[in-house]
Amino acid sequence: MRAVLERSDLSRLMQLQGDLRIDWIESPALENNPLGDPHVRPVAVYLPPEYDPQSSQRYPVLYCLHGYTGSVAALVSSRAWETNVVQWIDRLTVDRRIPPAILAIVDGFTRLGGSQYVDSAHNGDYATYVVRDVIGHIDRSYRTLAVEGSRAVFGKSSGGFGSLHLTMRHPGVFSAFASHSGDSYFRYAYVPSFAAAQRTLVKFEWNVEAFVSHFERQHKRAPHEFSTMEMLGYTAAYSPRGPLRFDLDLPFERATGELNEEVFDRWLSFDPVEVCGRYRKELERLRLRYLDCGRKDEYALDVGARLLASRLRGMGMDVHHEEFDDDHRNVGYRYGVSLPLLVHALDY
Repeated sequence: MRAVLERSDLSRLMQLQGDLRIDWIESPALENNPLGDPHVRPVAVYLPPEYDPQSSQRYPVLYCLHGYTGSVAALVSSRAWETNVVQWIDRLTVDRRIPPAILAIVDGFTRLGGSQYVDSAHNGDYATYVVRDVIGHIDRSYRTLAVEGSRAVFGKSSGGFGSLHLTMRHPGVFSAFASHSGDSYFRYAYVPSFAAAQRTLVKFEWNVEAFVSHFERQHKRAPHEFSTMEMLGYTAAYSPRGPLRFDLDLPFERATGELNEEVFDRWLSFDPVEVCGRYRKELERLRLRYLDCGRKDEYALDVGARLLASRLRGMGMDVHHEEFDDDHRNVGYRYGVSLPLLVHALDY
């Protein structure tokens, strides 16, 4: 059987049978964002071994969202004794555990570490970027089945949250999701880090830009500095004050550190556990709802996944919920569970 595509050097380097390529797309949704992040972004595209651009065959697409501090480069990197998401789908395809599908890895990185894949006056419209600009590029450029029933979205941590957010807020785009240790139940996941962020920002007299500049200059960051940057990333997504750089409403009082309930309510309006009831119809139309987490998760996201699964089941929905004897890191092995479920849920 002839090879229908010449595989890229990157595919050879990763010992893939299929082909991995990096496309660059221009996103109107991210133009002129206040942080000055690029609106031309990479998207990694995996094509199965038999993909032929001249054939009549078309393929479903899995969209992968990285976590906080992640990027396309991070997800396609190869590390000793680990299998990344591209290697997983290639292995599953070659072993005939799944029928051939296209994988697209989305880049959602920002200067503050990540976008949460939501439309934000501060960051730019990252949800629109995914569902309009990225999907539009993939459907125009490759032999896809460009319908809801042939698309799924999945990710880990912030990428898991993004998968939930996009399926709830943009119905009709995806028919299945998988959330690996996705951000949920913010009362447990985020609030414990607010005190460290308050203590850190006091030292910079509440000048967020000064802190960010300091953070970027460091060769090595202290845990409290990293945690502060992470909380600023979430603030930029959930409670921006307006479209000016670092114009943010923090979820705690500057002087005392007391929780600002009004601002935190804005955060909770994004929490899948809190809002799933409002999006019942959007969630009911899905063919697969996959949630997992480790029972030792450092952000207590196992509680969030458990609560969300319980609430969805309470609304009469089927949920595939897994718990692993693990923490929040190096959980790529779970793709061996979720990817077959996602692919088999899609139309061919």
